[in-house]
Amino acid sequence: MTDITQIAAAPELGLLRLRTLVRLRWLAVIGQAAAVLGVEFYLGFKLPLSACLGLIALSAWLNVFLNLRWRGSQRLSAQSAGLLLCYDVLQLAGLLYLTGGLQNPFSLLFLVPVTVSATSLPILWTASLGAIGLACTSFLSFYHQPLPWPDSVELTIPPIYVFGMWVAIVSATVFSAIYARRIAEEARVMSSALQATELVLAREQRLSALDGLAAAAAHELGTPLATIALVAKELKRELPANFEHNDDIDLLISQAARCREILTRLAVPEQLSDDLYFQVGLEAMLEDMVAPLRGSDVAINVDAKSNDLKKPDSAPTFRRNPAITYGLGNILENAIDFAKSKVDVKARWSASQVQVSVTDDGPGFDQAIFDQLGDPFVTTRPGYGEAEPGEPGQHEGMGLGVFIAKTLLERSGASVTLSNRKAPGHGAVIQISWPRVSVDVAKRA
Repeated sequence: MTDITQIAAAPELGLLRLRTLVRLRWLAVIGQAAAVLGVEFYLGFKLPLSACLGLIALSAWLNVFLNLRWRGSQRLSAQSAGLLLCYDVLQLAGLLYLTGGLQNPFSLLFLVPVTVSATSLPILWTASLGAIGLACTSFLSFYHQPLPWPDSVELTIPPIYVFGMWVAIVSATVFSAIYARRIAEEARVMSSALQATELVLAREQRLSALDGLAAAAAHELGTPLATIALVAKELKRELPANFEHNDDIDLLISQAARCREILTRLAVPEQLSDDLYFQVGLEAMLEDMVAPLRGSDVAINVDAKSNDLKKPDSAPTFRRNPAITYGLGNILENAIDFAKSKVDVKARWSASQVQVSVTDDGPGFDQAIFDQLGDPFVTTRPGYGEAEPGEPGQHEGMGLGVFIAKTLLERSGASVTLSNRKAPGHGAVIQISWPRVSVDVAKRA
């Protein structure tokens, strides 16, 4: 659980690589230079060319300095990345001041640094960059050099149009920042949760592999252990009856016999190469999962039968699958945690479908989070999010259990449905359904 906790508590935001910002700035340098030179020499509009090229050259020299000073693969701190993006905002504001302010159509580029910050930096830096961009936009709406235009044509832009540009830039910046941040946060949360899922599945696979390892170890240790027992018995037979170490030899023989008994319980030789050992009937699988959970105040009822009672199909046989074992086990544990007195586990099958439903008589799923059920880090247990602190010894949740169980079961080919019992009943209902051909060994064969 420690590894999963570390994944869930990982930093909220990834750090930007220096190479990423440098490449973005090179694109800006090339675009700005092309726009300035095109307006000056191709369109023939007069610009303060020296000042514009000076600002563009400053960005180019900054990139050269950064490349020489640090490795491009270095991850920047939030402060360093924020300051570099702040420079980009101010450099763009300087260029726009020289080329018409908000009358320049390229003024919409103010939203780029803020959007980059929203995807990678803490919200404080994003808000700060947005505020700086807003201040620059407001300043440029009143103070700027004339928009480059032919001397023979008088261009007069109404103030209401400039005000509209200001509103458009502010709205686009805010919307883009919120949208980009939301998407980036969802991607980070999903990535973190999937890492936890992979970790759990790897653990379950290792536990499942222990059965085979134990059987193989028992098989390999059987021969040398038999040799030890045989040599000890021969020594006892050859030595005189009053030999002073006879008791030690008897102890050695008894302990060797005990080891053989333990190894026999670990693995029967016939099972080592028998594929049937890795198969289990649906009802037996459910009973194996339920058995360790019995003994509490909650009664667990298992009911498994065919949908067609007149001409029942044979029960499906599953291949042992750590994903199914963990997913169903987690759902059963959750149902017992929330149930008042009983949990019903029903298994039904037909020629084409296998269904397992887990129903409890607890409070059911909270309607406030019903639409988010199955998403990572969503829980009503104490200890996470906005849930109330629990009493000492009370189970605390991270909001990953249902997500991991649902993900693992869906990987096995199942569809998982979560709902509440219909009134006047109360409690949660989780239904897992597989196409029979995807889990039944006989059908797959």
